Amino acid sequence: MNGLVRKARWSANGRWAGREWTAVRRSVHSAFEESGPERDTLVQSLKAAAAAIIAWALTGWWLQAPMALLAPWTAVALVSSTVYQSLRTGSQQFGIIVLGTVWASAAMAVTHDQTMAAMLLTLPFMTLLGNYRRFGSQGILGASTALFVITYGSSSASNVGHRLLETLIGAVVGIMVNALVLPPVHLRSVRDRLRRLARGSADLLDAMAHGLREDNAWEKAGNWHTEASRLSLSLQGVADARHWATEGARWNPGGRLRRTGPPPPPFTEDVRWGRVCTRILAVARTLNESGGDGRGLPTPPPCFLVELSDVLEQAARMCLEEAEHPASATDDRRRERAFDKAWVTHRALADNFQHQEGPAAAVGGALLLETRQLLMDLAPRP
Repeated sequence: MNGLVRKARWSANGRWAGREWTAVRRSVHSAFEESGPERDTLVQSLKAAAAAIIAWALTGWWLQAPMALLAPWTAVALVSSTVYQSLRTGSQQFGIIVLGTVWASAAMAVTHDQTMAAMLLTLPFMTLLGNYRRFGSQGILGASTALFVITYGSSSASNVGHRLLETLIGAVVGIMVNALVLPPVHLRSVRDRLRRLARGSADLLDAMAHGLREDNAWEKAGNWHTEASRLSLSLQGVADARHWATEGARWNPGGRLRRTGPPPPPFTEDVRWGRVCTRILAVARTLNESGGDGRGLPTPPPCFLVELSDVLEQAARMCLEEAEHPASATDDRRRERAFDKAWVTHRALADNFQHQEGPAAAVGGALLLETRQLLMDLAPRP
């Protein structure tokens, strides 16, 4: 019995490792083959590494500073997702590091370089101060810096000045690298996230359409509902990208130093796709709850489900059109043709619904209404 459990556990771990490896390969391929979040992450990582190397070269190699590690440590932290974040984080970090350095040095002087006594005077206060909201996530650096100062065991004015200088050099290097070397602008991210959301919606609708034509459709309904719920995560990704696009434009020279491309789609697109995700989730939930076997809702007749699968397939094509083709006059005509085909299939579904009777009619009515609203939300905008 234990052998079977271990075998199942190893099998599960193997599947997990396989999924992770596939995700890593996909991310690496996307970073090198197309613009998107993966490439942005690669660029920012390389910039952080370069900033750390430059900061170390200035302090450890050129200035021969006694505590040069503060400079690259600060530089890495300041290569943030936006230039505004770098400047704000830089001021927070420099302020808390100055406080940690000065307080720890004073504690060492008062205790005559007694490490334990200096820690008792320093760490409780700096840890509490680090939770002050004005320091944000950088608050912990005050206690960390104080530990460095105390463990190095020197509180002379010269050493304190060196530490502050090293921190300042690291902050300046990190901010300058982030602001002047491919400064992140994030205008493309909103469009990329919306396309990914549209592609994910198309894939799910297509899976539902094909699954409804199979004998084991109700066995897959639970997975459809789960995948529809996960679309909300993609929608949150769009909201995050919108936030970064707005913040990325603040104090950013990227508009003059980089080709930023077209502006992101308007916020109304986020709202529209929020409605689309809600409609898909409602359809998936109704199907999941009407699969028979005591699930609570009666199952619509097979002929109705066939017509429903046609509607979902056309809706999937409309989502795919938005995912794969940018807005243009030609693409608008293509979307209009896709919408016309989808509306024809929905009229056939409505005609089929008129023949339903009994409790199943309530389920069919809910599906009819939600698919109609789904098509209206996907309709070409005037």
